Amino acid sequence: MRIWGYWATLGWGLLAFLVGQFAALALLLWLRIGDLNSLLATPFDGASVTLFIVIANPIMIAVIALAAWLSGSPQADYLALRLPRARSLKVGVLWLVGLIAIGDGLLYLSGRALVSPFQLQSYTTAAAEGWLPALLAGAIIVAPAGEEILFRGFLFRGWARSDRSAWPAIVAISVLWAALHVQYDWAGILQIFVIGLFLGWIRWRSGSTPLTFLLHALFNLEGMLETVLQVRFFS
Repeated sequence: MRIWGYWATLGWGLLAFLVGQFAALALLLWLRIGDLNSLLATPFDGASVTLFIVIANPIMIAVIALAAWLSGSPQADYLALRLPRARSLKVGVLWLVGLIAIGDGLLYLSGRALVSPFQLQSYTTAAAEGWLPALLAGAIIVAPAGEEILFRGFLFRGWARSDRSAWPAIVAISVLWAALHVQYDWAGILQIFVIGLFLGWIRWRSGSTPLTFLLHALFNLEGMLETVLQVRFFS
């Protein structure tokens, strides 16, 4: 399989991310230009967060698909778009449940909130504006799809070229992935980094990006369920 080099992989990844982000920002400002002041005052507004997710991620996926196609290798193989084995699925789900339980337990014992201000604000404003179904679809399906194609699909293929380089690649990719989640505090970013290590390990052992997408989606679903419980029963 023809694979982009290390720096070319990083360059394509940055290009895909930046094109998606700037395109989403431009379209968001255009769609909500009459509401610009409130948009700037409430960056975690549910409608704005939803629009950003559903605009940026498909564009990012398109750029990554272009990069994989230009490599001369089959896109499905390049991005590891193959279904996982049943055993890998079971192992992944069990590990995810355990990591979520440990993470939530540590947050609870340390006195920190399980639900971040970003989650609360985006959920409550989306519900008030009638955007909640779209936010759920974006957070649980669209965002994991885009991030997994970029990080565990494209970057992993370009950087994890052997068993020896797998863990350095997993760590580097997890750092980049966690660093993008600036909407959370340090505890949230640390939890995302740990989940990134887990997803990278699963990608390495299973050879399946759809599996990491499913686990990522389940992780986001669990976070959304915690947000719902917080808003409805513990506010």
